[in-house]
Amino acid sequence: MGDRPGHDRRAGSSEPPNHLLYLTDDQLRTGIEAMFFAYRGFTAAPDAILQDKDYGRAHHRALHFIHRSPGTSINNLLGILGVSKQSLNRVLRTLIADGMVVSRVGTEDKRERHLYLSEEGEALERELSDAQRDRMRSAYRAAGPAAVAGFRRVLEAMMDEDMLRHYEALGPRGRP
Repeated sequence: MGDRPGHDRRAGSSEPPNHLLYLTDDQLRTGIEAMFFAYRGFTAAPDAILQDKDYGRAHHRALHFIHRSPGTSINNLLGILGVSKQSLNRVLRTLIADGMVVSRVGTEDKRERHLYLSEEGEALERELSDAQRDRMRSAYRAAGPAAVAGFRRVLEAMMDEDMLRHYEALGPRGRP
């Protein structure tokens, strides 16, 4: 019994060793639930701001990544967001019509469109991100640097290769 994987070597114990306790179904479920409620909290303030403009989270994500990579192509944004062209076009049409996003023809390839935030789009993106940065800063302070580094490693480990490639392409800004 003591030599079987997943069991404590202490005599008579059938409990997993302490270093594996985080892998139990209950602990994983607790992590999933914590992530769910944390995400609700993380998106609550931006959702209220977006609702006032009849926008949703897809609009927020588009604004965020256009801000992060000014001049990004529609194809690049499609890859980052992992949505259909139809879904992205619906969001972009609204943001462009409302003056939040500017679409410019590519200088090298006239078929390509490059996206930029207008001043109004920058202001909205800043308002949305400020609310999330405040919440994240508070949580980071409460958890400490080692927990933050571990949290980031967990998030990165949850990304598939394509997501991780897009994440890393954004650059190391703010990453240790």
